[in-house]
Amino acid sequence: MTQNSARQAQLIELGHRSYSPNYNPRDVVFARGSGSLLWDVAGKQYLDFGSGIGVNCLGHRNEQLLEALRSQTNRLWHTSNVYFSEPPVLLAAQLVEKTFAERVFFSNSGAEANEAAIKVARKYASANFTDAKHTIVTFQGSFHGRTIATVTATAQPKYHQGFAPLPQGFKYSEFDDIDALRELMNNSVCAVLLEPIQGEGGVRPFSIDFLQQVRKLCDQHDALLIFDEVQCGTGRSGKLFAYQWAEDVVPDIVTIAKAFGGGLPIGATLLGEKVADTLNLGSHGSTFGGNPICCEVARVVFDKVTNDRFLAQITAKGQLLRNCLREIQSEYGIFEDIRGKGLMIGAQITADHGEIAGEILRASMQKGLLVLQSGNSVIRLLPPYTVSQEEIKQAKEILADVASAYR
Repeated sequence: MTQNSARQAQLIELGHRSYSPNYNPRDVVFARGSGSLLWDVAGKQYLDFGSGIGVNCLGHRNEQLLEALRSQTNRLWHTSNVYFSEPPVLLAAQLVEKTFAERVFFSNSGAEANEAAIKVARKYASANFTDAKHTIVTFQGSFHGRTIATVTATAQPKYHQGFAPLPQGFKYSEFDDIDALRELMNNSVCAVLLEPIQGEGGVRPFSIDFLQQVRKLCDQHDALLIFDEVQCGTGRSGKLFAYQWAEDVVPDIVTIAKAFGGGLPIGATLLGEKVADTLNLGSHGSTFGGNPICCEVARVVFDKVTNDRFLAQITAKGQLLRNCLREIQSEYGIFEDIRGKGLMIGAQITADHGEIAGEILRASMQKGLLVLQSGNSVIRLLPPYTVSQEEIKQAKEILADVASAYR
């Protein structure tokens, strides 16, 4: 064993001993990255098609992000929201200019952005209707975060286990089933919350017709429409927001995080005209929300993902990657469905092969490719937007090699 390999083994053992056991990290310690590549402490190179669960959207050590980071760290790190500072003011103005939003609330994560959205929905309903109008409808397979409210909004029982009693006021509807949603809609519903493309739920896009119909239902019942774009937003689908694939649909609230910071922790809750002033003085807050360093980096990311040519490249690369997966599907029969948009792609493993997503992840990592899973039967790919065509083809070769063992 080399000195670096021994060091990696030592760090892995120390991590297992020191971390709370809620995670199950792979036995690797990463030391550095560049673009779509990562290197572990022992010096092995990997293609990163997970991007830190969709976070490192412009790759590792992107020069433009590094320049923004260096510049801001030399000026100002933190002031809190007791005062204004330049980066969050300018970022909020960018968001208002380029989106449906009238106002913006900054936080540190997707869960916090969704928590804020839930509070806005309840507060808006209480102020304009009655306290009885407090139900929020979400969908089977959803994932909205790990706080006690967002985990309750997550319509997957496995995430609820052990945390009872859960907050009241959430109902769950069937995925992409407008009739099921219609049956739940009544005067108690204050909002419908959904991911236009479910991530943890299997990379499942809602149909365009469904998104259009849910907007109409919300209008009919004086309910807000909230899109959780934490994973599928900020360019990941090939549009700034995934809901924009459905024409003429305008939400009341959108939440973003992950790719929004390009690797730094930042979330945002975008508030449309109807709810723009709902969070009145003292009603909500975040000590680190709108951190100047995170906001300065996010400004660079946002400039990139509001460029039509850049978004078109995401769409084209996503199409190439899906075509590569379909070739693997055709040759080895391991996948039964390839779905998603842009560079958010899920490969559904056939029922005959069973729940082997974890096995495929481990085998791919051994061969130098990092991918993710959604549950036990979907391989999830979230490569950086800057991934090259050659790197996509390299990933295909590795996945094909892995798939050949299951022929």
